[in-house]
Amino acid sequence: MKIKLKTSDNNLDKFVGINESGHEIVLGMGGSAMGPMENVLVSLAGCSTIDVVLMLKKMRQELTAVDVEVTAKRREEIPRTFTDIHLHFTIKGKVKENKAEQAVESSMTKYCSVSKMLEKAATITSSFEVTE
Repeated sequence: MKIKLKTSDNNLDKFVGINESGHEIVLGMGGSAMGPMENVLVSLAGCSTIDVVLMLKKMRQELTAVDVEVTAKRREEIPRTFTDIHLHFTIKGKVKENKAEQAVESSMTKYCSVSKMLEKAATITSSFEVTE
């Protein structure tokens, strides 16, 4: 795996990360773009959501969407690492509660690589709701 990070538009407050496939994300500081720590949370949400979607599809659940809200607390001291992270999944469609619970739990405790890395530094919790 390899990525590049380049200064964007000669602006030292804004950068573009590019992966080997050419996909880009914008990182920034001072409000110019999403910050690196916010991107970590997006990566956690993305990783776990992909797991949940794949598992629910495999369970033949009629899934239409998954939204995740992530809240986090950071240390006051430098380095300002995360101490607590909570993910709340809103799973939409005709999905059985026990299947949703199983998918979320499996992602958070077994499959999501980002979660497994972050749990070494922060307490990670999750919740979910199913709506049609």
